Amino acid sequence: MEPIPPITSLQNERVKLAHTLQHRPRSRRKHLKIVVEGDRLLRDALDRRQKPDFVLYTPEGANEKLIDILTRNKAILLPVSAEVMAHVSATEEPQGILGVFPIPMPPLPKRPRRVVIFDSLGDPGNVGGLLRSAAGAGVDVAILSPNCADPYNPKALRAGMGAHFRLPVVEASWEDIVGYIEGLTVFAADASGTVDYDRADWTGRWALIIGSEAHGLSEKAREVATQLVRIPMAAETESLNAMVAAAVILYEAARQARNIP
Repeated sequence: MEPIPPITSLQNERVKLAHTLQHRPRSRRKHLKIVVEGDRLLRDALDRRQKPDFVLYTPEGANEKLIDILTRNKAILLPVSAEVMAHVSATEEPQGILGVFPIPMPPLPKRPRRVVIFDSLGDPGNVGGLLRSAAGAGVDVAILSPNCADPYNPKALRAGMGAHFRLPVVEASWEDIVGYIEGLTVFAADASGTVDYDRADWTGRWALIIGSEAHGLSEKAREVATQLVRIPMAAETESLNAMVAAAVILYEAARQARNIP
């Protein structure tokens, strides 16, 4: 069989779709699709039994083993020129392969035990990194309140390192959030909290609110929280950023859960 000639036109419909998904949040919402770029993220998606709508790759740059896996999974593989890949890539140094996938929508747990709530986090890298920590710590669901960065932004997807395929990610109003977490102890991370994070009881069902670095907890988050927890810091030390603080607290919660008799 003759090899398929690479796509060289930026006006190709699939090339145009991949480009707009990379750069426009409204397009991601309209089509309910995202772009997963690079070997690692594509493998994570495939490992979670996600199927791409199509894959663009440069024949000289793509990993042959990954191409073989995609071929066995009957993915639509479309070779493109280096110029086309540079156009659709969201990185300065394209990895030579990306796939267009449906936005993952796993079912929400009806009775969650561990919920993390992002309160107006504006940095997509922090959103993705926090999702990665949440997935690693065994969180059941991540909820983004209004005014958070887009969790499907390319930076968030890269920082999440496959977390988007490992736990449900939901964007919701505070009204819906309050209804969903009813019955849970609601902690919020705050530098002025009255309880040290490792003194709090994480052995029950809980939700943890993480606020914006720039503005701290919103007024609504403070209304919802039943307990403010803090991470003790050495004198004259700057507070941890939101992503690091969340990881510290979440892994303490996971440690306590493991030690339940």
